[in-house]
Amino acid sequence: MYRFLLSRQWVILTLVGLVLIPVMVKLGFWQLHRHEHRVAQNQLISDNLHAEPVPVTDLTAPGRTLPRDDMWRRVTATGTYDTEHEVVVRQRTAADEQTIGYYVLTPLVLDRGPRKGATVLVNRGWIASGNDLTRFPDVPAAPAGQVTVTGRMMADETTGNSGIKDKPGLPERQVMLINSEQQAKALGRPVLGGYIEQTAPKPPGGKPEPVPEPDHDSIGPHMAYAVQWWLFAAGVPVGWFILVRRERRDRLAAAASPADGAAAATSPADSAAEATGEDATPAADTGSAGSTTAEPLPRTVAGSE
Repeated sequence: MYRFLLSRQWVILTLVGLVLIPVMVKLGFWQLHRHEHRVAQNQLISDNLHAEPVPVTDLTAPGRTLPRDDMWRRVTATGTYDTEHEVVVRQRTAADEQTIGYYVLTPLVLDRGPRKGATVLVNRGWIASGNDLTRFPDVPAAPAGQVTVTGRMMADETTGNSGIKDKPGLPERQVMLINSEQQAKALGRPVLGGYIEQTAPKPPGGKPEPVPEPDHDSIGPHMAYAVQWWLFAAGVPVGWFILVRRERRDRLAAAASPADGAAAATSPADSAAEATGEDATPAADTGSAGSTTAEPLPRTVAGSE
């Protein structure tokens, strides 16, 4: 009854199904882990954004890689802006996530604390790029004199963690990445690892445009994708069972069809004759009066022509 399952077509179909089930289950768990990572990161961002600010030197030092747990932590730094060595970071989007422009990156020379005299990079915000990308744009002036900056602590950008290609041969005072090691080489002095994404004080007129805080409410579609993969995995054996039942039904119908065709080929007359026991041979033609007597054949008389 189910011997067709041993055919090449059904063996291949069954093997494909057996391979797909664990693959789909694994993809579901992969999406689940991405969901859990997103939830944990949202919690980390929320906790650090709501924590009390600490001095920037409590979290970083020259040449230090910022730990992930310190990302987005609120910090303060007091010093004087070094606008002579200010640079802009190319191809950055505004708060609308559509308009392309620059980030304004200004070194701040610390004038107090254990790292007095060291430099920390401050991302003061976003400005429009203008029409000429080959020259240094008009940048809103940084505050003169001593200033206390509050902001979010961020790790150095690299091509690996940002996906941004560090292009060579850029115009003067333009960079692709916010990287303390690169700026330390350009400045010729120690620079604290990472950088500050400024949130206060607010710039006059809103320029540069402050970088908005990261989204820490959305959890993304990963959990829904995980459930979808698991439903697909459960659907494989169900679909296989439906196909098997359909194949069996079609084969039974095909096997019964020759007998049905033979029964349909028997004429009604033959069936009636068989029932009465009479000969079903067709009768001779009748005349106009309905006589069934055959016309006599001519006789040949001896000697006559």
